[in-house]
Amino acid sequence: MEKSVQFTKTILVTGATGYIGGRLVPYLLDAGYQVRVLVRDPDRLQGRAWKKRVEIVQGDVLKPETLPAAMSGVYAAYYMIHSMTGRDDFHERDLIAASNFGEAAHAAEVEQIIYLGGLGDPEADLSEHLQSRQATGQALASAGVPVTEFRAAIIVGSGSISFEMIRYLTERIPMMICPKWVFTRVQPIAIDDVLAYLTAALDTPASRGEVIEIGGADVFTYGDMMKGYAAVRGLKRALIPVPVLSPRLSSYWVHWMTPVPASITRPLVEGLRNEVIVRDNLAQEIFPDIKPIDYPTAVQRALTSLLNGKVETRWTDALVSSQGDGSAALLTTLEGMIIEQRQLETKASVQEVFQAFTSLGGDKGWLYFDWAWRVRGAMDRLLGGVGLRRGRRHPKDVRVGDAIDFWRVENVEPGKLLRLRAEMKVPGRAWLQFETDALENGLARLTQTAYFAPKGLAGFLYWYALYPLHGLIFSGMIRELKKLAENQKTDTDFTDSHR
Repeated sequence: MEKSVQFTKTILVTGATGYIGGRLVPYLLDAGYQVRVLVRDPDRLQGRAWKKRVEIVQGDVLKPETLPAAMSGVYAAYYMIHSMTGRDDFHERDLIAASNFGEAAHAAEVEQIIYLGGLGDPEADLSEHLQSRQATGQALASAGVPVTEFRAAIIVGSGSISFEMIRYLTERIPMMICPKWVFTRVQPIAIDDVLAYLTAALDTPASRGEVIEIGGADVFTYGDMMKGYAAVRGLKRALIPVPVLSPRLSSYWVHWMTPVPASITRPLVEGLRNEVIVRDNLAQEIFPDIKPIDYPTAVQRALTSLLNGKVETRWTDALVSSQGDGSAALLTTLEGMIIEQRQLETKASVQEVFQAFTSLGGDKGWLYFDWAWRVRGAMDRLLGGVGLRRGRRHPKDVRVGDAIDFWRVENVEPGKLLRLRAEMKVPGRAWLQFETDALENGLARLTQTAYFAPKGLAGFLYWYALYPLHGLIFSGMIRELKKLAENQKTDTDFTDSHR
């Protein structure tokens, strides 16, 4: 009975647009909690499946006057914020933000703050980044609200910067020259286990006021993690140690080989010189029911959606829509995917846009540079692939499992979404997705997204070699789709006026 009463209390989550906070919110909702999220820009929650299930408050931890509204009536608050912008003053900003948050929580009589910080022996010569993460926990507690501070090393899951660095380096470089930090010991932990700890803390009074170190079942070096990742992916990789490679040089190396810029990789690389392993059994004592998994299993789980071709449909970025009516492209990466996304606002309705993109392929073709699609189909046939000869079952109707030229319909949501999985020969796996959603003015937005999951270095070389051509074709195609949808609207209006 007591637990069901507690579920009616409001839980505040910061960092809901980040990868941990964004995953924590549905965990809490599924557990029955009422959730409020604090965000600087509510538009950045666009596309989140849980958006309508939470209360959204706009605010900024660096603007203390915006925090009372977020804290009002809150039982417990999650602090999932830290600066990784590469600014020289990130440490000071972290402390100011945490102090503001702790004071606002104390004034609102919040009973608990839960924070995820960085693992590392505080008595050691920690990097500035790790020192800042641990000092943030102290700043949160300075106002008097009990803080449950978890400290973790590399989190194995999509969106984790440290894990993405390891993933990209392993995928792209068959023979890697390794600086000294590659042989530092680390205790990675799966994202599912982190979320389990974070959620369990709400119902575990013994965790309040404690610093709890958490880690997975294995202690590895970073080199071991790269080899372990390669084994899961079926890749062969060799590591060649070198005696010298400064953090600055390493950060530039990571900058060129991964999507993480040097301004962010440098503080991370500097932190890699510190051994980050769990030094006590407090987590096991307080949370005996949580049994962290081993590293290979964590990697396999992190890559399951990629390897099984299950692309999440909610991967969106509200910043794209801020480009207005242009066809600006967003190129990013997530869970091993290279993602190229474009959006256009149209004068057509949602249904008319849906009808436009579900009619692609077959006799109609692909609207823009159709000859290039035919050439690609011919090349695929030469390589033993399916080519473009399959056409489509029906000129307009689509259903899951249909073949459309060298694509397979993987998902259809009537009036909303079409996702195609590529069946042509490529060094990886590819999808093309079209989505439409209604705007406030009754018209529609068209979103076109290409997903590519490269297989090893060949996959990356394939993508970037063809990227200029892909960019030209996909930008032209979305413009032609917009015209097609709006022409359908014009045709409909003409027919209606002559009835």
